[in-house]
Amino acid sequence: MISASYGLRFDTPLGVCQLRAGKAGLLSAYFDDADCDLPASAVCHEAARQIRAYFAGERTAFDLSLDPQGTAFQQAVWTALLKLPYGATTHYGALAEALGRPRAARAVGAAVGRNPLWLIIPCHRVIGRDGSLTGYAGGLDRKRALLDLEAAHATA
Repeated sequence: MISASYGLRFDTPLGVCQLRAGKAGLLSAYFDDADCDLPASAVCHEAARQIRAYFAGERTAFDLSLDPQGTAFQQAVWTALLKLPYGATTHYGALAEALGRPRAARAVGAAVGRNPLWLIIPCHRVIGRDGSLTGYAGGLDRKRALLDLEAAHATA
């Protein structure tokens, strides 16, 4: 578990979200029903506000201090994910090519799977090369719901 100083638990249309933050920013956001025993911070409250606005169709991007912990390669993959436009999708091979590592699709997939900030770093926008849904830490039903939400609001 990530060492965090702050935390916040709140409901979303897809389940309970747990936020964790440190002094430098948001460390993680994930689905979890467990109680949060950490004090909330301004970063956590702002993240919850922005996530609620996203689900309401009022926000297409996040403006938060992020501090996900990972290797340099994972950080590069997560930075590439942040560049994916709202409502768009890509696949692991395309991400690998964008990173200048065209033969690293599996490594990119592993880094996407380690994303600690679901939704905010939009790993749900990564699908199979053939257009199929692929793994998502929050479950494929949530992934489909997020893609459907973005498709509905991107064309509106």
